[in-house]
Amino acid sequence: MSQRKATTPIPEPLEKYASQFDDLFSRVSQREGFRQYVAGLLMSAERNKTLTALANAEPIVGAQEGRVQSLQWYVSESCWEAARINQRRLALLFATPQLCPDPQGVLVIDETGDRKDGHHTAHVGRQYLANLGKIDNGVVSVSSLWADEQVYYPVEVEPYTPAAWFEGGKANPAFRTKLRIGVELVARALALKVPFRAVVADCFYGEDRGFREGLEALGVGYVLALKPSHSWWHHVSEIGSLEEYAHAQVWHTAQQPGNWVALTRTFRDGHQEQWWALEVRVGNAYGPEQAHRALVVTTDPIHLPVLNTWYLITNLPAPQSTRAANTTLAAADLAELVRLYALRPWVEQSYKQVKHALGWAHYQVRSDVAIRRHWLLVWCAFTFCWWLAAPQLRRTSWPPDPVVPSLPSLTLSKKTAPLTVADLASALASYPGLAGAIHSAQTLLERLLTAAPALRSPPSAQPASPGPAH
Repeated sequence: MSQRKATTPIPEPLEKYASQFDDLFSRVSQREGFRQYVAGLLMSAERNKTLTALANAEPIVGAQEGRVQSLQWYVSESCWEAARINQRRLALLFATPQLCPDPQGVLVIDETGDRKDGHHTAHVGRQYLANLGKIDNGVVSVSSLWADEQVYYPVEVEPYTPAAWFEGGKANPAFRTKLRIGVELVARALALKVPFRAVVADCFYGEDRGFREGLEALGVGYVLALKPSHSWWHHVSEIGSLEEYAHAQVWHTAQQPGNWVALTRTFRDGHQEQWWALEVRVGNAYGPEQAHRALVVTTDPIHLPVLNTWYLITNLPAPQSTRAANTTLAAADLAELVRLYALRPWVEQSYKQVKHALGWAHYQVRSDVAIRRHWLLVWCAFTFCWWLAAPQLRRTSWPPDPVVPSLPSLTLSKKTAPLTVADLASALASYPGLAGAIHSAQTLLERLLTAAPALRSPPSAQPASPGPAH
């Protein structure tokens, strides 16, 4: 076998990271394209991450330069498999002791939309873009993200294709709703044996019975948000919604809270907040002994402020309940349920990085294949930031050893303590050759770390429930 052609040298540590994907590319031009694309995404965010920006060419007039056309070919026409690149990206994360997933984390399912003009780009259509809060022309994607209190990263993504793209619209068997895509992403995470405590999602998913039934068919636990108006079958004269139920509960003072249970949430900066949780008990609909539990979590049981009140549904059994003894799902008390749902904001934080710093929506391609490749390369750049700083993470004796995912040649050990900005600075100082990309990676991780939730505490009689920093 002839020896492979060497790629144009790039500074460490990006060369070391990129070289771990080399065997998945058949041509030297593909290996160099990977390096140039990821390096361009990590550069300063002063310009949109268009192809001319990634190639460091002049906007518009530089679009015909050879280096720009080479990147265009790489992402649109070149023969390489995005799925294999993503599998390798996950394998690198799973094989890094400081970053590997553990069973106490969550799998977050969420969708995001990006405005796009025209009608010829794959998956584009006039549809509701949740992050913009309005109907507009754009592309929507559904993704899964693994997270715990220390680390988070995306797992897989699928674009949502509007019904207008299919003959017969929604009646076409090939049409998939965002809810169906979400269930499929959970199934794919299970196929990879990615460990997680529960699936977490907002009320768009929580209010859909079909989504919940899909998760139950997969045998996984979930903690999903509901709307305050979420209701059940009831007589006209009876309480029929979660918000009504919460307002009807007796509350005198913090010393006489009635059915409300006090929870102390400890945040990343060390400050603590008193929250209150209420287990909903409504006939055969919700309760500790029912198949589904509902709860209300708030900072103010009297006024139930919109921004600081959660309405949740879960299939995780209550401790010491009959159902806990008859199901494979581990029991969860109120503090644990709050901890799990408090990890959901990680997905919002990830959008800030991949969209604002790494150019998630800045692609100038139209085909389905090219769009998927761009998204994956953005994730590869995001993963590089964590991979670079992982050796500087401090070890801790808790949590316990994670479950080994079913990917080849992976060796996992105990999770480590969270990264500090000082640790990151010392890690980056040892690699002065890649100044532009490293500086951007440092800025990205600094924002990431300052917004991180607090660490989990070792199990105790009254565990604190962490949440995202304000």
